[in-house]
Amino acid sequence: LAARVRGIAAHIVMPENAPAVKRRAVKGYGGIITTAPSSPVAREQVCEKVLKDTGATFIHPSNDVRVIAGQGTMALELLEQAKDLDAIIAPTGGGGMMSGVCIAAKGVNPSIRIFGAEPEGANDAKRSIKGGRIIENETVDTICDGLRTNLGSNTFPIMHTHLEDIITVNDDQVRAAMRLIWERMKIVVEPSGAIPLAVVLSDEFKSKTGISRVGLILSGGNIDLNTW
Repeated sequence: LAARVRGIAAHIVMPENAPAVKRRAVKGYGGIITTAPSSPVAREQVCEKVLKDTGATFIHPSNDVRVIAGQGTMALELLEQAKDLDAIIAPTGGGGMMSGVCIAAKGVNPSIRIFGAEPEGANDAKRSIKGGRIIENETVDTICDGLRTNLGSNTFPIMHTHLEDIITVNDDQVRAAMRLIWERMKIVVEPSGAIPLAVVLSDEFKSKTGISRVGLILSGGNIDLNTW
């Protein structure tokens, strides 16, 4: 949309298994889609070819510092509207959103506790934070298509510094969280967006002490209702 407003061509490399609803949205906003195999390495190779063929400027969806800064504004808005939160939980994929949330939230309240929510079938962030280095996913298996990515050189150190923990949940827990959001809140949220609720309902998070007010970031509503 931003590119269309400025009269600039936007070339979007999307995995071939991206949901149809996401592809339709990108086309609807005027994006030029190039599909790639779903692995991160394959997507990077296709990106390089698109850059060579078009002369476009590459913008990483999560590891670009401008993206990180922009996504941090959601934490500022959350903390303006919900005072005195003990903790924030946000989805964790490539780490752009999570990194922005960490920087912004800690800037407002250094004592706030921040947790990442990650699917068991794409748990590179949890393994990376625990191991002290980036450990990429070799394969992924989760309905959270927006989180099938790896941490980057900018996002990893930010998350490693500020996150208290990353909690993983399985796809059944995510489905239950989606259903609860649909039934009680009447909001359409995709799996990658519903995962913070799945985490807050998990036994692992419930075992945390000293937390009574939690802010959840439910990001993303790109879902094909025909599949659910």
